[in-house]
Amino acid sequence: MKKISDIINNTGVVEIIGDENLFINSISFDSRKIEANSLFIAIKGIQFDGHQYISETIKKGAIAIVCEDLPENLNTNITYIKVKNSSYALGEIASNFYENPSKNIKLVGITGTNGKTTTVTLLFNLFRNLGYNVGLLSTISNRINDNEIASTHTTPDAIQLNALLKQMVEKGCSHCFMEVSSHAIIQNRIAGITFSGAIFSNITHDHLDFHKTFAEYIKAKKIFFDKLSNNAFALTNIDDKNGKVMIQNTKASKYSYSLQTMADFKCRIIENELHGLFLNIDGIETSTKLVGNFNAYNILAVYATAILLGEDKIEVLKQLSNLNTAEGRFEYIKSKNNITAIVDYAHTPDALLNVLNTIETIRTKNEQLITVVGAGGNRDAQKRPVMAKIACEMSDILILTSDNPRDENPEDILHQMEEGIDISQKRKVLTILNRKEAIKTACAMAKSGDIILIAGKGHEKYQEIKGIKHHFDDKEILIEFL
Repeated sequence: MKKISDIINNTGVVEIIGDENLFINSISFDSRKIEANSLFIAIKGIQFDGHQYISETIKKGAIAIVCEDLPENLNTNITYIKVKNSSYALGEIASNFYENPSKNIKLVGITGTNGKTTTVTLLFNLFRNLGYNVGLLSTISNRINDNEIASTHTTPDAIQLNALLKQMVEKGCSHCFMEVSSHAIIQNRIAGITFSGAIFSNITHDHLDFHKTFAEYIKAKKIFFDKLSNNAFALTNIDDKNGKVMIQNTKASKYSYSLQTMADFKCRIIENELHGLFLNIDGIETSTKLVGNFNAYNILAVYATAILLGEDKIEVLKQLSNLNTAEGRFEYIKSKNNITAIVDYAHTPDALLNVLNTIETIRTKNEQLITVVGAGGNRDAQKRPVMAKIACEMSDILILTSDNPRDENPEDILHQMEEGIDISQKRKVLTILNRKEAIKTACAMAKSGDIILIAGKGHEKYQEIKGIKHHFDDKEILIEFL
């Protein structure tokens, strides 16, 4: 139980009506989860306004309400806390309710369009191998040491986040590595959280369905760094022109990493082959199992973060050479007749270009590249023709197919993708609506030595159609038909 007055610190309180010394058992912003003696935070969301459910939550047992707008008819048995911004207040309340767990763990967040999942997964595995108790918050999964907890969002909501961090502290975790999405930043899901460090990977065309403009997308990422304390570090990729923008106003200690220019942490690619990268990191040569220029950036970010957290340089490089990539991130399998199939989560133009460029550098040109790709529904439609254009220009055969159409008509999505293909290139393009049939066709067309790329869904084990998630695993389908 927590006293209301103890958990509303730093929440931007405007007015309190009622007894703030009441004790509550739980907190929630979801009216369906309200229990007896709980506090309800009314959030003005994109689809729903929690203020509409205040009376319902009181009937269910809420004894305190946090809101931006007070109800017309106040219940004298209820404590009302009016705040400037409910979503921000939620973050602070959740942190206070769970006893500010982020202050008791070294929490490092990474933001950027690409590379977040691979980087946090590598950091988690690295620090586990170094002997630490570690937490992970990622798109693929949330983990507390070897215990896996299902992940539904890139960044959990504020209550889930603090509850997980509290569990990590109780399990003796000294570190946690976390993906921080632009949605989470704007929606205040990380309000009240104390970060020991932040990493910026890159920023490219994505999520404009939510942010509307690229400038707003950049601004969202920058807020993360603006709010860091002077006890934290900010590590940024300065090969991305927006890397320096991110740290313009931060109070944190600033560090940079680069493959192309002078930086605090520097890396050079010596060899890039299908079995892995051979790198020179800060003057020391090391091999890794990961493939591609984009993974060289991820590895360098991991190395730099470990050093900034006080780890030994040689031991970090030694452990990095043994780490595998994250699930669905340039994962490849080889068939008995020497066909290489690659599964990758690339679902933005830049990520797709990175993967295709990597394949281009490791293939001998004698084999053909067959790419299978789609685009998600209810997401940024502007990138659809761009992705198709990139895939078409860099593949010998392109098969356009459905991704997660969600609430959209998948045929409409594919028509939009087809608009990006030059008429002279249409002879090498197939459109197969059914994703399983598309993968099956790619496998049937491939000959010995050929490469198949299945892009867009990576680690996902489902295909979302009209609100229903149907079991679907790209890698599983590939293995069946290869």
